[in-house]
Amino acid sequence: MENKFEAIPQHKRKKILLICDDIRVHSGVATVAKEIVVHTCHHFNWVQMAGAIQHPEVGKKLDISHDTNKLAGIEDSSVFIYPTNGYGDARSLRALLNIENPDAIFLITDPRYFMHIWNMEHEIRKNIPIAYLNIWDDYPAPKFNQPFYEACDLLMGISKQTVNINKLVLEDVKKDRIFRYVPHGKDTNLYFPITEYNPEFEGFKEKLLNGEKYDFTLFFNSRNIRRKQIPDTILAFKVFLDGLPKEKADKCVFILKTELVTDAGTDLPQVAEYIMGERVNQIKFIVARLQEKELNYLYNLADCQILLTSNEGWGLANTEALLTGTPIIANVTGGMQDQMRFVDENNEWFTPSADIPSNHRGTYKKHGEWAFPVYPTSRSIQGSPPTPYIFDDRCKWEDAAERIKEVYDLGPEERKRRGMKGYEWAISDEAGFTSKHQANRVMEALNTLFKTWKPREQYEIVNANEYKGKFLNHKIIY
Repeated sequence: MENKFEAIPQHKRKKILLICDDIRVHSGVATVAKEIVVHTCHHFNWVQMAGAIQHPEVGKKLDISHDTNKLAGIEDSSVFIYPTNGYGDARSLRALLNIENPDAIFLITDPRYFMHIWNMEHEIRKNIPIAYLNIWDDYPAPKFNQPFYEACDLLMGISKQTVNINKLVLEDVKKDRIFRYVPHGKDTNLYFPITEYNPEFEGFKEKLLNGEKYDFTLFFNSRNIRRKQIPDTILAFKVFLDGLPKEKADKCVFILKTELVTDAGTDLPQVAEYIMGERVNQIKFIVARLQEKELNYLYNLADCQILLTSNEGWGLANTEALLTGTPIIANVTGGMQDQMRFVDENNEWFTPSADIPSNHRGTYKKHGEWAFPVYPTSRSIQGSPPTPYIFDDRCKWEDAAERIKEVYDLGPEERKRRGMKGYEWAISDEAGFTSKHQANRVMEALNTLFKTWKPREQYEIVNANEYKGKFLNHKIIY
């Protein structure tokens, strides 16, 4: 897919101030931001307040236009970085606004990192708009986010669920906002099906598996944190193996690209040793940082990608799997629902509403052939002081084991056929889980913003004792 929006001479482009993780690092936020910058730099000029916990380059201004040109295939991008600790503060933001004079601010990541921006939003929006690429993992619709969403002129939801949540939270003031669906997209030059003999790929596979030949390979790629449900996933794999004849069970392997031990997760080698017993060698951990070419190899050698997360805003590993033609097993929650393409009573791709805000109750059972959903059997309200309530959608490992067996029983040819159906849909205009689709959606949204935005009044009178909107404005049982 080509970029739909024409190149604009550099001196005529709108300038966007991006505030998020430094786009040169490898976090999920930084990766998404980098893809947006690279694929829109022919249409916008970019300046980034580039965040890190303790940034080693604080105080510098870095010109990365030359590197961006090479990635984008153009000659006149304008991309500058101001490294900062965290995401800056009110003082540093005011200084940068005065120096760069941008036409808009573009935010990505959890809203609680931007408290200094929300506190000065009236000051900012008297001059320029605020756009926010945001995500929220689950319902109930977070009324505690209302001040953050209300401080934005453009809300781009990464999942269909997030778009619905943005609208539900804003209620009466939503008419003054622009809402757009902008799902994650990955570069199809980096993630793609390997359909012909590739000696480098075969060598990678040979080294990774120590020369062993397996009939079935399950793959997990995510962080070692509790909500990812990794011990449950290992247990599901073990139960799946127990249901096979020994000679067939011996030819299966589970590869996990994750950290071995973390305080936010658990000690996975101990979990694997305890659960797998004498089959522990059929669990293979990869902890090294890999290039995207090697990640593409991992998805291509896998027969299926699995992600049972109990809270998941999107699930980028599923996207990467689809773009390589690999089927997915996933818990039905958050943005992972989008990637399974559930179909509603009108035979259309399911879009959440106040009446049916999520499909985590299994309201709809028809879905894409590439998807093997695991429906949550426990939906409990969890929370913390900053985020008082959110559903935790937990599925049963027994159900996950059945889905693994279902994928296994298809055989290699049918698995590949279904995986390629997922690939074809993922790169289509309907799904558009590619970098270029993502960039086109961002450009359309920002162009609409610039055409319609009106500056805030100099002041407004607010009744601080009045709570806007209903407390719960969508169904819990449906």
